[in-house]
Amino acid sequence: MLRKDLGLAVLVLTVGAVVAMINPRFISGVNLANTANLIGLFGLFSIAQAFVIVTAGIELSVGSVIALLGVIFVDLIAQGVAWPVATLIVLALGCVIGALHGVLITRMKLQPFVVTLCGLLIYRGIARFYTQDGTAGFPYGSSFPTLEFLATGRTWGVPHPFIAFLVVAAAAWFLLHRTVFGRHLFAVGKNEEAARFSGISTRQVIVLAYVICAVLTACSAIFFAMYTRSVQPSSHGNFYELYAIAAAVLGGFSLRGGEGSIVGVCLGVVLLQVLQNLVNLLGIPSSLNFAVMGGVILAGVIADRQFEIYRTAKRQAKMHTALDLRSK
Repeated sequence: MLRKDLGLAVLVLTVGAVVAMINPRFISGVNLANTANLIGLFGLFSIAQAFVIVTAGIELSVGSVIALLGVIFVDLIAQGVAWPVATLIVLALGCVIGALHGVLITRMKLQPFVVTLCGLLIYRGIARFYTQDGTAGFPYGSSFPTLEFLATGRTWGVPHPFIAFLVVAAAAWFLLHRTVFGRHLFAVGKNEEAARFSGISTRQVIVLAYVICAVLTACSAIFFAMYTRSVQPSSHGNFYELYAIAAAVLGGFSLRGGEGSIVGVCLGVVLLQVLQNLVNLLGIPSSLNFAVMGGVILAGVIADRQFEIYRTAKRQAKMHTALDLRSK
C-alpha cells in the first residue's frame, strides 16, 4: 500500500505542476482555497465509500442519501429547529439507513449492488416527494451565523469542510489501519467465509461498515446543504457515488475487497479535484467532468487488475522456486 500511496502522491504533484504551468491561476490563493473546500466536501463521502468497498461491498445510494438528508436538514432549520438538534436528527437518520442496508445484505443475503441501487432510487424519490419536486431552501433573509461559520467558514484561511475532512481522515486511518475492527474489515473483504470460521462476527462487521458509511454521508449532506443553501432533489448529489468509487479505486481500494488505504483515498480525492479544476481553468465544458471521472475509474480498475495479475505471477514464481529448491 505504501508504494501505491507514494506513486499516487507523485502523480498528484505532477498533475498539479502541469496544471500550474498551463494556467498560473491554479496556484492563486483564491483557487487553492476553493479547491480545498471542494476536496473537503467530496472527501467526506469518499472516505465513507471506502469503508464499504473494503468489505467487497458497494454503496450506490450516496448521492440520493445526500439529497434526501440535505432536504430534511434544510427543512428542519427552516421550521425553526435548533441546528444542533437538526444535525443529530440527520446523523441518526444516516445511522438508520446504514443499518438497514447492512441488515438487508447480511440477514437477507441480498447483493450490495441491488440493495444500494434500490436505495438510490427510493431515497431520491422520497426527497422529490417530500418537496413536491420543488427546491428546499432557507427563508429569504434568514441567517444562521454559528451554523454558517462552522459549515462554510474559514479559520486562518482554511475552509472548515477541509478541516473536517482532515479530522475524519485521521480518525478513519486509525480505525481502519490501527484497530482490531479495521483488521476485521480487511479480513471480511478478503475472504468472508474464512473470516467467519476464524471467529469474526462477519455480519456485525459488515453492518457497522454500512453504518459508518451512511453517517459520514449524512455529515457530507449537512456540509453540502449549507454550501449550496438550497437543495433541488432531482439533481442534488447526482453521480456523487461514482466520484466516491473513483476516489476509492484510485486510492488502492480493490472492488474485490480486502485492500486499500485511507491515505490513498485522500490522494484520490485531491487528484480528482485537480483534474476537474484543470477542466475548468482550460475552459473545457463542465459536462466533460463526467467523462474525466469515467476515464479515471476505468484506468484505476485496469491498473488494479494488472497489479493483481503481476502480484499473482510473482507469488507463483516464488512458490515454484521454493519447490524446486526442496526437490533438489
